[in-house]
Amino acid sequence: MGKRISVAAMLAAVLLLVLSTVALAASPINKDGYYKGIRLAGKVKVVAYNADIKVKVVSSFPDLRVKAVEHFPDDIGEWQFVDYGEDFTIQYVESFPDITIEFVEHWPGVE
Repeated sequence: MGKRISVAAMLAAVLLLVLSTVALAASPINKDGYYKGIRLAGKVKVVAYNADIKVKVVSSFPDLRVKAVEHFPDDIGEWQFVDYGEDFTIQYVESFPDITIEFVEHWPGVE
């Protein structure tokens, strides 16, 4: 009977590990490049607080690859940084980000 309980406990632990891994792998950005109704392309203003999106810059496994552009930020992941006339605002954070981004020179967007 002791063996049966330990096997059941091990199976429960493995199931919990698998489910937590799947939950961590899920991106907050949908496949069309939207986060909570915000299209992640366009003119972006960086603010110190009360941002639409809190972002953390990472060097691997980002939710979104971002290319900073000077004009025509039309595609997902193309951001033109502005002081006014923004489509949405971001705040850089180190803890508890809404999304993670990586700045790239080529192939911006969602994987």
